[in-house]
Amino acid sequence: MRSGVIAQKLGMTRVFTDTGEHVPVTVLKMDGCQVIAHRTMEANGYTAVQLGVGHVKVKNVSKAERGRFAIAKVEPKMKIAEFRVEEDGLLPVGAEITADHFLIGQFVDVTGTSIGKGFAGPMKRWNFGGLRATHGVSLSHRSHGSTGGRQDPGKTFKNKKMAGHMGSDRITTLNLKVVQTDVERGLILVEGAVPGSKGGWIFIRDAIKKALPTDVPQPGKFRIANDSVDHKGSASSEAPAETGAEA
Repeated sequence: MRSGVIAQKLGMTRVFTDTGEHVPVTVLKMDGCQVIAHRTMEANGYTAVQLGVGHVKVKNVSKAERGRFAIAKVEPKMKIAEFRVEEDGLLPVGAEITADHFLIGQFVDVTGTSIGKGFAGPMKRWNFGGLRATHGVSLSHRSHGSTGGRQDPGKTFKNKKMAGHMGSDRITTLNLKVVQTDVERGLILVEGAVPGSKGGWIFIRDAIKKALPTDVPQPGKFRIANDSVDHKGSASSEAPAETGAEA
């Protein structure tokens, strides 16, 4: 099991195939997605990598958090998340995962927080049909009607669909195809819509209901600052850069 990545939703656009057909895609940007810590079976009871993405001012980070980033020798991050992996799927601390971590054509599962709609009635929230337009119904045409039985069962069951807060839910969309990747700009283009608003944080992982391509990089595709060797041990074609940037 490989690690996922954290990305930011930039919006939707379309790309054209060689035959002239357009494919709607969502643009996701990985802004310095780095490994900042490990979770091991001995110390924590499970195995995972902790990733951080985005940039935040140091003055807005607590002293304890600054200490964590100092141990990992990375700049403070805006968003932090963990991804469960196997023992052989741990990436080195400080490694920056690149966009070619996912292959073009492979399927991924995308998780985000849906757009909040506030308080909504049952017709908008659950697609109820509403009450009759006449014959005794007044001022309650868009209500949900009865919420339970009379003497039996004599209560309203849990999870009854009623009016209430709509949106702002954690939603996972399965089996989205990776259409393009841009390593230089850290962009991943996936086919179709992704839950969440523009600027929201998105978690991307290998699809669990689709076979993983045999040629995907293991344990992942990444680069380390001031290092000229990639994770497979072969010479990297990229020139060394400043600390925290691509190497």
